[in-house]
Amino acid sequence: MSFPWAKHYEPTNGVMKFFDEKLPLPRLVYNAVGAGYPVPRNLSYFWNFGVLAGFCLMLQIVTGVVLAMHYAPNTLVAFDSTEHIMRDVNWGWLMRYAHANGASAFFVVVYIHIFRGLYYSSYKAPREMIWLLGVVIFLLMMATAFMGYVLPWGQMSFWGAKVITGLFGAIPLVGEGLQNWLLGGFAPDNAALNRFFSLHFLLPFVIAGVVILHIWALHIPGSSNPTGVEVKKESDTLPFHPYYTAKDGFGLGVFLIIYFAFVFFMPNALGHPDNYIPANPLSTPANIVPEWYFWPFYAILRSFTADFFFVPAKLMGVLAMFASILVWFFLPWLDKSPVRSGHYRPLFRKFFWFGLLPCIVVLGYCGGAHLTFWTVFLGQLATAYYFLHFLVILPIVSLVERPEPMPYSITEAVLGHDPDSPIGNKPATA
Repeated sequence: MSFPWAKHYEPTNGVMKFFDEKLPLPRLVYNAVGAGYPVPRNLSYFWNFGVLAGFCLMLQIVTGVVLAMHYAPNTLVAFDSTEHIMRDVNWGWLMRYAHANGASAFFVVVYIHIFRGLYYSSYKAPREMIWLLGVVIFLLMMATAFMGYVLPWGQMSFWGAKVITGLFGAIPLVGEGLQNWLLGGFAPDNAALNRFFSLHFLLPFVIAGVVILHIWALHIPGSSNPTGVEVKKESDTLPFHPYYTAKDGFGLGVFLIIYFAFVFFMPNALGHPDNYIPANPLSTPANIVPEWYFWPFYAILRSFTADFFFVPAKLMGVLAMFASILVWFFLPWLDKSPVRSGHYRPLFRKFFWFGLLPCIVVLGYCGGAHLTFWTVFLGQLATAYYFLHFLVILPIVSLVERPEPMPYSITEAVLGHDPDSPIGNKPATA
């Protein structure tokens, strides 16, 4: 995307001119994240989380490569090699804690990024491809994180691998063969650990490639903004540098303070203590749970407890768990409202803050709690609402609600008036 008023790159010396002619990387950076990229002037701090997600990905890749230099993907020594990293490798404890807590930080940042997109309807035209690629990134993140959780080869690693790969066994006809093929045997063992390590090392680079496509798709229509109003003129925008580089720098500083508070002072707060016990196929943990960022989806999986006609409960749970993410692919077409921002959609706003978000919180609680009648019952209610929200409530609300008055332009939203507005200083209606 290039607005008529976008600044053009001009080399300032002979060296930069040489590179601009032979390998125009400075021009690419200038137009992508520099003064040559005009951005809506009203972006809030919620728009910082895209940059933070990119930082977390780079952090995970760097720390992961260092850890891979000392890790041994063999069931006989995997647990001991993890302890070797912690105790014998110079700064190994820092690398491991940075990587483990970096995964949690990555998911926190991405979840906020996703919910910002849901609230401000960033999936609507002309940004459908940005959203679709973002969902692909999230699915790749989930696969990568699951495989990484297996690598320490502790109790929760082993049994988590057994439970999650066991889901494929629920697929009719081919499920058992597919499960054995994935594991390289009948249970998680050396073959499975080697495969998970290889894929865990490879997938972050695949994610980085899709992130490049995600950013490329973003630069075609340009960034969305809190009003949902498209850019109309130069006064609606600011150059990305120095305004948003400074803002993102401040956001990164706040993020690093919180992140390193966990790394240095409570590095195991988000992990499970059973993973400090070596894997034992003969001893099942009292409560097998994945990492906390999978709890809502795990609760959906566990919510199906009875067969329905000829469909086993396990298969329905697996289908529902995957469908809970796949439904996001259809949001650009399920939400038919002409208004993007939740600020101007009163009915949508109520269902989002008092319906969807509490539902996700309940699912997260139920996914991490012990199995009891009440946790299963609450999980079932939250699962039912989750699918109703996206498949029934959202389409109906988008058709029947009456949006609130919207500003004519971003300039009017920021300054309170716009001389180019067709109705003067009064905000235009949706």
